[in-house]
Amino acid sequence: GYRVSLQGNFFGRNHTYVTFPEYNPRKHIKLDPPLNIQSNVTASKCHIWWSVPWYLVEILQYELQYKEYSMSWEIALNKTPSSSLPQVEIEAAELRSGIAYIARVRCKVSENEDSYHSQWSEWSQTTVFQRAGVPELSEKILNTRTMQLLFIPLSFGTLLYLFWNFKLSSRYCCFLTSGQKASPALTFPRQLLSFSHSIICTVGILR
Repeated sequence: GYRVSLQGNFFGRNHTYVTFPEYNPRKHIKLDPPLNIQSNVTASKCHIWWSVPWYLVEILQYELQYKEYSMSWEIALNKTPSSSLPQVEIEAAELRSGIAYIARVRCKVSENEDSYHSQWSEWSQTTVFQRAGVPELSEKILNTRTMQLLFIPLSFGTLLYLFWNFKLSSRYCCFLTSGQKASPALTFPRQLLSFSHSIICTVGILR
Protein backbone atom coordinates (compact mmCIF):
# COMPACT_ATOMS: atom_id res chain seq x y z
CA GLY A 1 0.00 0.00 0.00
CA TYR A 2 0.88 3.67 -0.06
CA ARG A 3 0.77 6.51 2.42
CA VAL A 4 -0.91 9.62 1.06
CA SER A 5 -0.30 12.93 2.79
CA LEU A 6 -1.09 16.55 2.12
CA GLN A 7 1.44 19.29 2.72
CA GLY A 8 0.78 22.99 2.81
CA ASN A 9 2.04 26.33 4.02
CA PHE A 10 -0.34 28.06 6.33
CA PHE A 11 0.47 31.41 7.91
CA GLY A 12 4.11 31.00 6.99
CA ARG A 13 4.49 27.58 8.51
CA ASN A 14 4.64 24.18 6.77
CA HIS A 15 2.12 21.58 7.82
CA THR A 16 1.72 17.93 6.84
CA TYR A 17 -1.63 16.15 7.01
CA VAL A 18 -1.95 12.42 6.58
CA THR A 19 -5.11 11.71 4.58
CA PHE A 20 -4.65 7.99 3.86
CA PRO A 21 -2.24 6.12 6.10
CA GLU A 22 -2.70 2.99 3.96
CA TYR A 23 -3.80 3.65 0.38
CA ASN A 24 -4.15 0.77 -2.09
CA PRO A 25 -4.80 1.91 -5.69
CA ARG A 26 -6.38 -1.46 -6.53
CA LYS A 27 -9.22 -0.63 -4.17
CA HIS A 28 -9.91 2.85 -5.56
CA ILE A 29 -10.48 2.48 -9.28
CA LYS A 30 -12.79 4.40 -11.58
CA LEU A 31 -12.97 2.89 -15.04
CA ASP A 32 -13.63 4.56 -18.35
CA PRO A 33 -17.19 4.07 -19.61
CA PRO A 34 -17.90 1.31 -22.14
CA LEU A 35 -17.46 2.17 -25.81
CA ASN A 36 -19.33 1.58 -29.08
CA ILE A 37 -22.74 0.81 -27.62
CA GLN A 38 -25.02 -0.56 -30.34
CA SER A 39 -28.48 -2.10 -30.61
CA ASN A 40 -30.48 -4.36 -32.87
CA VAL A 41 -34.24 -4.91 -32.63
CA THR A 42 -36.08 -8.04 -33.76
CA ALA A 43 -39.71 -9.08 -33.41
CA SER A 44 -39.07 -10.78 -30.06
CA LYS A 45 -36.32 -8.74 -28.37
CA CYS A 46 -33.81 -5.90 -28.47
CA HIS A 47 -30.16 -6.90 -28.32
CA ILE A 48 -27.74 -4.25 -26.98
CA TRP A 49 -23.95 -4.70 -26.83
CA TRP A 50 -20.83 -2.59 -26.21
CA SER A 51 -17.03 -2.81 -26.00
CA VAL A 52 -14.57 -2.85 -23.09
CA PRO A 53 -10.85 -3.72 -23.00
CA TRP A 54 -10.43 -7.46 -23.47
CA TYR A 55 -8.39 -7.87 -20.27
CA LEU A 56 -11.29 -6.50 -18.18
CA VAL A 57 -14.13 -8.52 -19.66
CA GLU A 58 -14.15 -11.26 -17.01
CA ILE A 59 -14.04 -8.97 -13.95
CA LEU A 60 -16.61 -6.30 -14.83
CA GLN A 61 -20.27 -5.89 -14.12
CA TYR A 62 -22.64 -3.56 -15.92
CA GLU A 63 -25.78 -1.53 -15.44
CA LEU A 64 -27.93 -0.56 -18.40
CA GLN A 65 -30.46 2.25 -18.36
CA TYR A 66 -33.14 2.68 -21.01
CA LYS A 67 -36.14 4.95 -21.40
CA GLU A 68 -38.49 6.41 -23.94
CA TYR A 69 -36.58 8.97 -25.95
CA SER A 70 -38.73 11.90 -24.84
CA MET A 71 -38.64 11.03 -21.14
CA SER A 72 -36.15 12.07 -18.45
CA TRP A 73 -33.28 9.83 -17.32
CA GLU A 74 -34.63 10.18 -13.77
CA ILE A 75 -37.43 7.75 -14.60
CA ALA A 76 -35.31 5.41 -16.72
CA LEU A 77 -35.48 1.66 -16.19
CA ASN A 78 -32.40 -0.25 -15.05
CA LYS A 79 -31.32 -3.66 -16.28
CA THR A 80 -28.38 -5.73 -15.02
CA PRO A 81 -26.91 -8.40 -17.30
CA SER A 82 -26.90 -11.87 -15.78
CA SER A 83 -23.30 -12.52 -16.88
CA SER A 84 -20.05 -10.63 -17.38
CA LEU A 85 -20.54 -10.55 -21.15
CA PRO A 86 -20.83 -6.99 -22.50
CA GLN A 87 -24.36 -7.38 -23.76
CA VAL A 88 -27.97 -7.47 -22.60
CA GLU A 89 -31.36 -8.34 -24.07
CA ILE A 90 -34.67 -6.55 -23.55
CA GLU A 91 -37.81 -8.51 -24.30
CA ALA A 92 -40.12 -6.96 -26.87
CA ALA A 93 -42.97 -7.13 -24.36
CA GLU A 94 -41.14 -4.50 -22.28
CA LEU A 95 -41.20 -2.01 -25.17
CA ARG A 96 -44.09 -0.06 -26.61
CA SER A 97 -44.68 -0.44 -30.33
CA GLY A 98 -43.66 2.49 -32.50
CA ILE A 99 -41.93 4.35 -29.63
CA ALA A 100 -38.25 5.35 -29.86
CA TYR A 101 -36.07 4.35 -26.89
CA ILE A 102 -32.58 5.43 -25.84
CA ALA A 103 -30.12 3.41 -23.75
CA ARG A 104 -26.75 3.86 -22.04
CA VAL A 105 -24.49 1.66 -19.93
CA ARG A 106 -21.84 1.96 -17.23
CA CYS A 107 -19.42 -0.48 -15.62
CA LYS A 108 -17.39 -1.25 -12.53
CA VAL A 109 -15.32 -4.08 -11.11
CA SER A 110 -17.54 -6.97 -10.07
CA GLU A 111 -18.46 -7.31 -6.40
CA ASN A 112 -17.19 -10.89 -6.61
CA GLU A 113 -13.67 -9.70 -7.41
CA ASP A 114 -11.47 -9.55 -4.29
CA SER A 115 -8.31 -8.14 -5.82
CA TYR A 116 -9.87 -4.93 -7.12
CA HIS A 117 -12.59 -2.55 -6.10
CA SER A 118 -14.05 0.36 -8.03
CA GLN A 119 -16.89 2.81 -8.25
CA TRP A 120 -19.24 3.09 -11.20
CA SER A 121 -17.81 4.62 -14.34
CA GLU A 122 -19.47 7.53 -16.09
CA TRP A 123 -22.31 6.67 -18.43
CA SER A 124 -21.45 5.67 -21.97
CA GLN A 125 -22.64 7.26 -25.16
CA THR A 126 -26.21 6.35 -26.07
CA THR A 127 -27.92 4.14 -28.65
CA VAL A 128 -31.42 4.68 -30.01
CA PHE A 129 -33.75 1.85 -30.97
CA GLN A 130 -37.42 1.30 -31.71
CA ARG A 131 -39.73 -1.66 -31.70
CA ALA A 132 -41.55 -1.91 -34.99
CA GLY A 133 -45.24 -1.07 -34.78
CA VAL A 134 -47.84 -3.71 -35.65
CA PRO A 135 -49.80 -2.44 -38.66
CA GLU A 136 -53.56 -2.15 -38.22
CA LEU A 137 -54.05 -3.79 -41.61
CA SER A 138 -53.07 -7.17 -40.19
CA GLU A 139 -56.02 -7.02 -37.77
CA LYS A 140 -58.39 -6.28 -40.65
CA ILE A 141 -56.97 -9.21 -42.62
CA LEU A 142 -57.42 -11.46 -39.61
CA ASN A 143 -61.06 -10.39 -39.22
CA THR A 144 -61.70 -10.93 -42.94
CA ARG A 145 -60.25 -14.44 -42.83
CA THR A 146 -62.36 -15.22 -39.79
CA MET A 147 -65.46 -14.12 -41.67
CA GLN A 148 -64.47 -16.31 -44.61
CA LEU A 149 -63.99 -19.35 -42.39
CA LEU A 150 -67.43 -18.83 -40.87
CA PHE A 151 -69.26 -17.84 -44.04
CA ILE A 152 -68.08 -20.54 -46.45
CA PRO A 153 -69.20 -23.62 -44.42
CA LEU A 154 -72.53 -21.92 -43.67
CA SER A 155 -73.08 -21.16 -47.35
CA PHE A 156 -72.36 -24.71 -48.49
CA GLY A 157 -74.57 -26.06 -45.75
CA THR A 158 -77.41 -23.88 -47.01
CA LEU A 159 -76.83 -25.08 -50.56
CA LEU A 160 -77.00 -28.71 -49.48
CA TYR A 161 -80.20 -28.03 -47.58
CA LEU A 162 -81.83 -26.36 -50.60
CA PHE A 163 -80.62 -29.08 -52.93
CA TRP A 164 -82.10 -31.77 -50.66
CA ASN A 165 -85.45 -29.97 -50.56
CA PHE A 166 -85.37 -29.68 -54.34
CA LYS A 167 -84.93 -33.44 -54.72
CA LEU A 168 -87.88 -34.07 -52.44
CA SER A 169 -90.13 -31.60 -54.21
CA SER A 170 -89.16 -32.91 -57.67
CA ARG A 171 -90.81 -36.25 -56.86
CA TYR A 172 -94.19 -34.53 -56.82
CA CYS A 173 -93.56 -32.28 -59.84
CA CYS A 174 -95.84 -32.63 -62.88
CA PHE A 175 -95.16 -31.65 -66.48
CA LEU A 176 -96.51 -28.25 -67.37
CA THR A 177 -99.00 -27.78 -70.11
CA SER A 178 -99.35 -24.61 -72.12
CA GLY A 179 -101.04 -21.80 -70.23
CA GLN A 180 -100.25 -23.29 -66.83
CA LYS A 181 -98.44 -21.31 -64.16
CA ALA A 182 -94.80 -22.24 -63.59
CA SER A 183 -94.28 -24.70 -60.75
CA PRO A 184 -91.98 -23.61 -57.86
CA ALA A 185 -90.12 -26.87 -58.35
CA LEU A 186 -89.05 -25.85 -61.88
CA THR A 187 -88.13 -22.29 -60.96
CA PHE A 188 -85.94 -23.57 -58.12
CA PRO A 189 -82.80 -24.20 -60.29
CA ARG A 190 -82.75 -20.53 -61.24
CA GLN A 191 -82.99 -19.56 -57.58
CA LEU A 192 -80.24 -22.01 -56.74
CA LEU A 193 -77.93 -20.59 -59.43
CA SER A 194 -78.68 -17.03 -58.31
CA PHE A 195 -77.93 -17.92 -54.69
CA SER A 196 -74.65 -19.62 -55.70
CA HIS A 197 -73.64 -16.55 -57.69
CA SER A 198 -74.31 -14.34 -54.65
CA ILE A 199 -72.11 -16.55 -52.46
CA ILE A 200 -69.22 -16.47 -54.96
CA CYS A 201 -69.45 -12.67 -55.22
CA THR A 202 -69.53 -12.27 -51.43
CA VAL A 203 -66.49 -14.52 -50.94
CA GLY A 204 -64.66 -12.50 -53.61
CA ILE A 205 -65.41 -9.26 -51.74
CA LEU A 206 -64.20 -10.70 -48.44
CA ARG A 207 -60.89 -11.59 -50.04
